[in-house]
This record gives sequence, structure tokens and C-alpha cells, in this order.
Amino acid sequence: MPKIVRTVRMAFAGTNVSLSQPDITQKLTERIDDLKQRIAAWGKRIRRYTERSTRFNQNRLFQSDQKKLYASLERPIVSGTGPAPNQADTVAFWRGLWSEPVNHSDGPRTEVVASQCAGITPMDPVIITPDDVAEAVRGAPN
Repeated sequence: MPKIVRTVRMAFAGTNVSLSQPDITQKLTERIDDLKQRIAAWGKRIRRYTERSTRFNQNRLFQSDQKKLYASLERPIVSGTGPAPNQADTVAFWRGLWSEPVNHSDGPRTEVVASQCAGITPMDPVIITPDDVAEAVRGAPN
């Protein structure tokens, strides 16, 4: 029996569908969608359980030993599983990066922005007096 037929039979196990029916492709798609939804539901259920369990354990640890809880929260998350980078290579990389002089020239960009803003009329100066401040904060709570 081919592997695909065996897999399809396993997918339809427990249902009243036979492989000789004429609309088997539609039923197969529906069954696959149903199984995908079940898998997604189980995944969400497991995630909710894990979150609840973590929350419960953290609350219990907070009640018993706060120092241990905060120490466990401060542990860095390991992002890479490969070998650690060589210290000499890392130092050489950053030394090379910081020791090279860089010539930053903002000339063309600032000239373009200045030419675009040339037609904008400047705003009239605003003078704020102590009376203006007193009037603004008079209705404010504390």
C-alpha cells in the first residue's frame, strides 16, 4: 500500500469516509482543515496552560522567596546555541569599527532641506507672560 494512501486512511480514521467515494478530494480538504483547527486549538490550550503554570509558580515564589524570583527574572535569555564568538575577533572588530575616521558630510542633504523650506513664512514670535501662565493653571487641579 503506498505511503500516501496509508496517510489518507490514517487521516480518516474514526470517520465513515471511504477512499472510493467520488467527492474524496473535498472531504479530504475538509478533514485536513478540521485537523489543522484541532492542532491549533491544542497549541493554544498548551500555551494557556504554560502561561498559567508560569504565573502560578512566579506568584508562589514571590510569596516565599522574592530574591529568588527576581534573580530568575533577570537571567538573560539565551538567543544563540552556537559557540561563543572568539574574544580576539570581537575586540578586533570593534577596534576597527571605532578607530576608522569617518567623514560625515551633511552638505547636500541640508541644502535640499533648506531649499524646500525657503518658501515657508516664519511664525510670529510668541511671548508668554506670567499672567498667561496664571490664567492657564487657574482651573487645573493641583
